[in-house]
Amino acid sequence: MELPELLDRCRQGNSLAWEELVRRYQGRVFGLALHYARDVEEARDLAQEVFVRVFQRLGSFRPDEPFLPWLLRVARNLCIDQIRRTASRPPGSDIPADEALNLRAAGQSPEEAWEAGSRQQLVHRALRQVGEAHREILLLKEIQGLKLEEIAALLDLPLGTVKSRSSRARVELAETILRLAPEAGVAS
Repeated sequence: MELPELLDRCRQGNSLAWEELVRRYQGRVFGLALHYARDVEEARDLAQEVFVRVFQRLGSFRPDEPFLPWLLRVARNLCIDQIRRTASRPPGSDIPADEALNLRAAGQSPEEAWEAGSRQQLVHRALRQVGEAHREILLLKEIQGLKLEEIAALLDLPLGTVKSRSSRARVELAETILRLAPEAGVAS
């Protein structure tokens, strides 16, 4: 079913359409929440709350606007609000990346799965060390797959600023990975 029809059915109260919408986007919302919350359980709670808000505000969504950036804006705003509310709490402990994601692809040997998991853990560790503004750009562009124009609108920044931050963010991430790679025992 095409997205506009799915959204119309959701607005009409069709529970099967709503389930389909959640199923389509739950991974992206959870991934975004996990990057902000850095805790699997908190990310699950945030993702659930995001879909509650989306359900409540679906009537205000403009059909001429792309849905994914709107959904991610709702998720981002909720995550930032949660971070502000819990700023006085100490940060949670790091979670191994392979617990948060299913890293073993079909047909991969255990060694290949371990190498992929090690690389992914290295990238996640590096992302945690990248500056907040750069991490957000990387998350939205590289992980969520948004276009630079959509990121500019989402963050309410000029397109040129987003382009330059994106470039600097990639450089900072690469430098951080190179710095961490010997510590992690990953061959270059």
